[in-house]
Amino acid sequence: MEATLLRILLIAYLAAAFVVAMFYLRHRRVTPLEYLFWGTLALALPALGPFFVIAARPGPRRRVRRPQAKKRVV
Repeated sequence: MEATLLRILLIAYLAAAFVVAMFYLRHRRVTPLEYLFWGTLALALPALGPFFVIAARPGPRRRVRRPQAKKRVV
C-alpha cells in the first residue's frame, strides 16, 4: 500500500511539474521546434527537467500589450 501511494504521488508530481514547465514556455517567444525541444527535455529528465527548462529561460519574454490608461485632466 505504501509503495503504491508513493508511486502515485511521484507520477502526480512529474505530471504537475511538466504542465508548469509547458505553461511557462507558452509565455516565452520560442519557435515550435524550440518548444518541442524544451518540452522533450522537461519530459525526458523526470524530476529535474522542468526545473532546467524554467531556469534556462529560453527565448525572450512575450510582451503583453495592455491598453494605456487615459490621463485625467483635473
